[in-house]
Amino acid sequence: MRLRLPEPGGTTREYRPRAEPLALSAPGPLTSRTVFSAAHVVADPYADTTPDSPAAVDWDATLAFRRHLWSHGLGVAEAMDTAQRGMGLDWAGAAELIRRSAAEARSVGGRIACGVGTDQLTGPAGLPEIRAAYEEQLAVVEESGAQAVLMASRALAAAASGPEDYLDLYGHLLRQASEPVILHWLGPMFDPALDGYWGSADLDAATETFLDVIAAHPDKVDGIKVSLLDARREVELRRRLPEGVRCYTGDDFHYPELIAGDEQGFSHALLGIFDPLGPLAAEAVRILDTGDVEAFRKTLDPTVALSRHLFEPPTRFYKTGVVFLAWLAGHQDHFTMVGGLQSARSLPHLARAYELADGLGLFPDPARAESRMRALLTVQGVPQ
Repeated sequence: MRLRLPEPGGTTREYRPRAEPLALSAPGPLTSRTVFSAAHVVADPYADTTPDSPAAVDWDATLAFRRHLWSHGLGVAEAMDTAQRGMGLDWAGAAELIRRSAAEARSVGGRIACGVGTDQLTGPAGLPEIRAAYEEQLAVVEESGAQAVLMASRALAAAASGPEDYLDLYGHLLRQASEPVILHWLGPMFDPALDGYWGSADLDAATETFLDVIAAHPDKVDGIKVSLLDARREVELRRRLPEGVRCYTGDDFHYPELIAGDEQGFSHALLGIFDPLGPLAAEAVRILDTGDVEAFRKTLDPTVALSRHLFEPPTRFYKTGVVFLAWLAGHQDHFTMVGGLQSARSLPHLARAYELADGLGLFPDPARAESRMRALLTVQGVPQ
């Protein structure tokens, strides 16, 4: 069987789908790297909602996907950007997601870290209100038993007058945290509202403030997640971290080289692309656990083309491709997203995502993925 895939400009081309999925070894624990997948949420397709309505989540399918990730030895980074925080999932929905996923993690022995932000604030806020919002969310995460990820705050980016405000607020939160947290630096390519975070649009100056926060509280920082899509900057930053503070790469363009590392160290991972790549990413890290860096790169390097495609500008819409691939892979029965975000990418973009994922052997049932892709193309008026 063949598919006619659409190209930008109105043309189509022929594609012959793969017949068999990639053969993977039996799942097992990962030992040389700590790897989190930032997981998406599954929308309830039967909910009578609008893009402005509170999120309607299919909890059974959402939790089943997390069990899928845990079964391959991955940790789950919950209620992060991939779960559409600030893009359809409000704080009330995120809080419920955190509680449910943390309980599920306890039941299966899975590792989980959850995002702490300020997205319950609905308008301009002062620094005291921002601090209180962070404290509220930190309490929810800690009460759930999950590790906290202190996420970047749009409200703080708007309210802070300079680096001192970041040093003061983060210092307060770190002193208050009961366990070491992960600090998350999300760049403006993922969220334009975060431009100038850490008190400066100059990334060199921002880096110094970020490092000052960590240096003042190294015992309260498990690690940092860097999502700047700049491999050189991440390597330079991780080499300056205090001993015992990890770097979790969030670079969806250069993750193989950053995880492999060099003679001076390596990055762990907390990545949105490891949502669709979960089993294959885990396979690659198990290979790395044996010390075979070359085979690790040979396994993971071919996935970068798919990741770069999903995360192409506007990068914040990468979640559409992630959920699309989850539907094709059979992890959910529909291509519906919270906030109607399934419309955020074009049909040619989705077709190319299918082609790249199929070429990697990511679909457990290639015939089902082909059938679903064919149905979408037919509905969109692409003759088959």
